[in-house]
Amino acid sequence: MKKNGSMACVADIIQAMEYLAPPCLAEEWDNCGLQVGSRQWAVRRIWIALDPLTSVVQAAATEKIDMVITHHPLFFQPLRTIDADTPVGRIIETALSARMALYAAHTNLDSAFQGVNDVLAQAIGLRDLRPMIPAECATHKKNDQPEGLGRVGRLGEPVSLAALAEQIKTRLKLPVVKVAGDLSRIVEYVAVCSGSGGSLLETFLDMPAQVYVSGDLRYHDARSVEDADRGLIDIGHFCSEHIVLDPLAERLRDLAREKGWRVSIETCPLERDPFASL
Repeated sequence: MKKNGSMACVADIIQAMEYLAPPCLAEEWDNCGLQVGSRQWAVRRIWIALDPLTSVVQAAATEKIDMVITHHPLFFQPLRTIDADTPVGRIIETALSARMALYAAHTNLDSAFQGVNDVLAQAIGLRDLRPMIPAECATHKKNDQPEGLGRVGRLGEPVSLAALAEQIKTRLKLPVVKVAGDLSRIVEYVAVCSGSGGSLLETFLDMPAQVYVSGDLRYHDARSVEDADRGLIDIGHFCSEHIVLDPLAERLRDLAREKGWRVSIETCPLERDPFASL
């Protein structure tokens, strides 16, 4: 453990993030980890954001942020060129000019204990959580701490699909949700998947859960759920993932205090859902 009041570097923060979201939990196609920067750079101020947007990175540079931790990676495929006239090129140029590191915890944070899906499920009010698809890799977590894709859990008491949708709107402070299925259907077990949940729809249909809560669900997904006499609630991509930022910042602060690092950790105040409800 470092002495009280010591300086952290990018490598220290990466080690802390990998404790919270082990890299082995990431999907093979993903690009988690350090996106831009040096592991040796000093870190005094951190922003946590959902997306490495140009506006976020430029504002972070202006605010003299040393490291931006995002959920979504800056890029998924290797870059052939770094062209400063493109959005990704400008972001890289801005970050390097400001000696600011960019780091992403994506599907590993989705699957991690107390990651995106746990936070979402708990916010909805689910209990007795378990993964929809358990993780295959072994991490430092205890066996009773669920890790893997999605979550399925039990409501405190059964409610109708319509009542559940209203509860979710209220709990998550959403202007609107999309619902498919029989609104009078009684619901006790609910599956959730943060972000775009279409890839886990078949997994949901093979489970006893009555309702699936996710984002970016399609017309044909809704038809499949109707045919199976189940329910679907689409809360949107942004809301289903942005919800993790404050809890993640607090957990990272806890680790920083344990290590005695002099580092400020805040959520980015700029991000908004790109979709507006009119």
